[in-house]
Amino acid sequence: MAKNKHGGKKPEQVDDSFGSVLQVGPGFRLADLDPAATPGFSGKKKDAEKAMDAARDEIDDLQERLYAGGRDGDGPAILLVVQGMDTSGKGGVMRHVVGTVDPQGVRLHAFKAPSVEERRHPFLWRIRRELPPPGYIGVFDRSHYEDVLVVRVHDLVPPATWRRRYDQINSFERSANDRGIHLIKVMLHISSGEQKARLQERLDRPDKYWKFNPGDIDERERWDDYQQAYQAVFDKTSTEQNPWYAVPADHKWYARLAVQQLLLEELRGLDLHWPGPDFDVAEQQRRLAAT
Repeated sequence: MAKNKHGGKKPEQVDDSFGSVLQVGPGFRLADLDPAATPGFSGKKKDAEKAMDAARDEIDDLQERLYAGGRDGDGPAILLVVQGMDTSGKGGVMRHVVGTVDPQGVRLHAFKAPSVEERRHPFLWRIRRELPPPGYIGVFDRSHYEDVLVVRVHDLVPPATWRRRYDQINSFERSANDRGIHLIKVMLHISSGEQKARLQERLDRPDKYWKFNPGDIDERERWDDYQQAYQAVFDKTSTEQNPWYAVPADHKWYARLAVQQLLLEELRGLDLHWPGPDFDVAEQQRRLAAT
């Protein structure tokens, strides 16, 4: 394995930083992104699995440093936001990426349709309540972006309302940065054909019935509307400070590797160190020796 610029080991099949090849920049068009592509990675499924295994020790070490540094109520945190169409693989990311890190340092929240109580408040109220404290990796399975995706596609509020929300979201995310929260915003991009195949599998297999929701077909009928809504999200909220990453997701193994590597790159970029003692080490060593 080759060394990358952060000093960690990079699997041979990883051609470049996932952040650099997946980041949504000016002029990005979702329609031009091949959902079956594997940007930044030249290997196959078995290579991706090996690469994920190889990265886990480093992620464990960096996550523990992050958690230890936040014990005094200060320091950075990470917020991983995962969006995508139904069947895009959000659950797989939760199991195979988030599920492999130390649970004591993770805050996972899956946002559903707003409750009666939540609807009484501004749309970001319920999001603010779930932001990760210092030292934690927060994970949003769906997020505040539902309020410019589902809400827009289904005309749940007047257009003037959801149009204002892009700027409100940008301001909210900057305020999260000011609190030391580093955002990783990921959109898992699958093709219409792949989604159809995954829904068909859920209908073909009794052990998958529990995952099928008839409403998924209703949403599928609005495919083009959702693609337009996601494009607007990228155009208006992929900023230099808080960019989006568009991850091709027709290959589940690639999407999982990409999200893991984005998390690893963010952890490396924090330049984490073990916190120093708030006691006299030598004195405590003498006390212990005397017992």
